[in-house]
Amino acid sequence: MALPELDVARVQRWCAAKVPNHARHEVRLECEVASRHLTITEHRPPWCEDLGPDWISFPIARLRYTATNKTWTLYWRDRHQRFHRYDLLDPSAHIADLLTEIDKDPTGIFWG
Repeated sequence: MALPELDVARVQRWCAAKVPNHARHEVRLECEVASRHLTITEHRPPWCEDLGPDWISFPIARLRYTATNKTWTLYWRDRHQRFHRYDLLDPSAHIADLLTEIDKDPTGIFWG
């Protein structure tokens, strides 16, 4: 089963709204779509010309969808690029709950 299109669109709009137009040449926030999850990633231009023209990608959070009960679960990324369930928020049928928690970031685990 595919991810709910309205939820995917909501996360894409949320990402686009996080970075003001005047800063988009320095940082972008994007939503990478997979079959069962969305990954919110921060992208920055290379800090050194020797690195080439490709922007550097850094995962911020993963939002995993469980089709059987139609809920979203929030995951955080560790220093080894592995994701772990964020246990301060129960799975929710409303993806906005996860986005609100990422915004609040009470532990500093998403935005530092």
